[in-house]
Amino acid sequence: MSMAAEDTAQAKLSRLQKRLRGFGSAAVAFSAGVDSTFLLAVAQETLGTALVAITVRFRDFPQRESETATAFCDERGIRHEIVEMDVMSVPGFAENPPDRCYLCKRAIFERILSVANEQGAAVVLEGANRDDDADYRPGRRALRELGILSPLHEAGLTKEEIRALSREMGLPTWCQPSAPCLASRFPYGRRITPEAIARVDRAERWLDAAFGGLGQLRVRIHGDMARIEVARERFPDILARSEEIAAEFRRIGFIHVALDLRGYRTGSLNEGLKG
Repeated sequence: MSMAAEDTAQAKLSRLQKRLRGFGSAAVAFSAGVDSTFLLAVAQETLGTALVAITVRFRDFPQRESETATAFCDERGIRHEIVEMDVMSVPGFAENPPDRCYLCKRAIFERILSVANEQGAAVVLEGANRDDDADYRPGRRALRELGILSPLHEAGLTKEEIRALSREMGLPTWCQPSAPCLASRFPYGRRITPEAIARVDRAERWLDAAFGGLGQLRVRIHGDMARIEVARERFPDILARSEEIAAEFRRIGFIHVALDLRGYRTGSLNEGLKG
């Protein structure tokens, strides 16, 4: 990030801080990911105790982040509310239509708004950034409808800038891989079940542990086939252990295993919706 740039990350951070101060109080939808952790940390610096973090914990989904979210808030003395939710009961979610993310976000943020109102927060904030504009994001419509604000996006911050600023702030998430909802591993129209979610989670956890961390990793589910997405530079590592991977994936419940030759990319299952 060159300081000669017309709009530096520091300038965007200053805009963000000014925007947050103007709220007086706020609730932050906190998943413990890169963006929401940065937003929560900056919000604490600017709003102090007039802040509450709200984390949604989903029944039937693995709890990858809720323990991390609790530990972060405890360490920093941030008021933290956990909302339990059965996302499988959201009408239309399990059928997995192209607007699944809209249906889910709408239900989630209705719950978050309710808790935020109980806690006396003036606004509800979430962590979308400018890079999110590059992909199909039907959930953004739900945020607009409910009046949820995205101050990182408003400030013009990109993921790279958020990571760099997070590193400067000493946040542990600065190098953390992105981890979207496990429902994003299913092609649209393929029914989502708790059992299939568990298979995907187990496969991704095993792969990541087996290789000591693969960075950005996705196991996309296509019926009885698992399609692995990793960075292209990790292809030789995956191929060298292909028999071991195939055997473990069979134990998990997949019959076929494929390595996507295009490598990891954000929103690969949205590609069929474009053009």
